Amino acid sequence: MRDAKGVLEQRKRAYSLTFTGVHSESVLSDLATFCKANEPCFHPDSRVHALMEGRREVWLRIEQHLKLTPEQLLKVYTTSRKVEND
Repeated sequence: MRDAKGVLEQRKRAYSLTFTGVHSESVLSDLATFCKANEPCFHPDSRVHALMEGRREVWLRIEQHLKLTPEQLLKVYTTSRKVEND
């Protein structure tokens, strides 16, 4: 677990450095729109729906690394792995 926490600390730092600064607000706003961050992704065509959910999943990953602590990230990833393995 300690190694995983260290990896998440480094990754969170990298995300924070990447998405801060002069242009970060503009880029994050564009990504939020493109990834449908704040709206439903449903589409009657299942392929389009899957594409939209994939975009949103990327947005959620960025948002998690910017807003959550390394401890919270570790909990998210260990919980999601348990769900995936069940």
